[in-house]
Amino acid sequence: MNYKDTVSWMFKQLPMYQNKGKSAYKEDLSNTIKLASYLDNPENKFKSIHVAGTNGKGSTSHMLASVLQEAGYNVGLYTSPHLKDFRERIRINGKPISKQFVIGFMNRNLNFFEDNQLSFFEMTVGMAFDYFSKKKVDIAVIEVGMGGRLDSTNIIMPELSVITNIGLDHMQFLGKTLSAIANEKAGIIKPNIPVVIGETQAETKEVFHKRALENNSEIFYADKEIDEVYNSDLKGLYQTHNIKTVIQSVQILNSLGYGISDTHMQHGLLNVINNTGLMGRWQTLGYKPKIICDTAHNKEGMTYVVEQLKLELYEKLHIVFGTVKDKDLSAVLPLLPKNAKYYLCKPSVDRGLHVDQLEYVFKAANLNVTKHESVNEALKMARLNANPEDLIFVGGSTFVVAEII
Repeated sequence: MNYKDTVSWMFKQLPMYQNKGKSAYKEDLSNTIKLASYLDNPENKFKSIHVAGTNGKGSTSHMLASVLQEAGYNVGLYTSPHLKDFRERIRINGKPISKQFVIGFMNRNLNFFEDNQLSFFEMTVGMAFDYFSKKKVDIAVIEVGMGGRLDSTNIIMPELSVITNIGLDHMQFLGKTLSAIANEKAGIIKPNIPVVIGETQAETKEVFHKRALENNSEIFYADKEIDEVYNSDLKGLYQTHNIKTVIQSVQILNSLGYGISDTHMQHGLLNVINNTGLMGRWQTLGYKPKIICDTAHNKEGMTYVVEQLKLELYEKLHIVFGTVKDKDLSAVLPLLPKNAKYYLCKPSVDRGLHVDQLEYVFKAANLNVTKHESVNEALKMARLNANPEDLIFVGGSTFVVAEII
């Protein structure tokens, strides 16, 4: 198989949470453990940092990778989902995994995957760990896919565990309350491994404190311990929390013997996009009219997006919006600007919420809407209707942003 055929097989033949939702979710690590053993446990052959959280874990992971790169380390980075190309998920020093490695890994292990009915995510995690091991990275930043305790990445023994924050997302898998979700995220806390919590929340602090105590893990609350923040090329009000989390994490890494200077920190935070290839975080796509996109997709993320929109200067606001079936629209709708013109669409994944359903909910909230056949059609109409001094925002889902970048 060539690269296109290989990735197509991965997407189409096996269940994958990104497209399918709950049917792809597995509630134990047995398959991942079996795969790791089959691959000779590559996760034990490189150092790592494990990053979980409801919001900000992707930005935080990329920031950490960028800072470590500036300090001269050979840095692996595993994140999900991707926006344009599967290879974005697995990088070393910002460079995506080669097509040849993807093809070779799948061909070598195809029989094992089929015999054990591995999920897309299990295969991808195995590929990332195998790649980082073979390429002898100094350290890899590993982002949790969903939750923590039962996530396929949770077979690593990291140098440091990081949990950015807790919000009400993926509740059908992780629990209905902040404390229940925190309990799942806290599953990445390992014995005698320090843990950084990005945002202190009354509903979750006791959960993290108890788990850290049980594991003899020193716990740090970045928002309580870090006052100074540095500038970053990742814009958006919410990045302040992520920057504090990164600063706290770097302080701990330095206490473990890493040589990360203040200059490395500053340069790393200012060059995240260039060093890692991150896209879709308060990213400006054009001017006259100004077009901005962001992958925020839940109440906590959209709260920051709406606050950021208030700081922008424009005559009229146009919002291209789509989402997926398992998101709690009732929590997001009250946040959305009432004076905007909404262009509704369905992202082209199975999980995408049908535009007719979206229209019904938005009209019930007395929002000004039109519906469109695709994300690109919605953006096209927004551009046609917008004046040069207007602002177009594109968001609601990672998959909506993926289609326009």
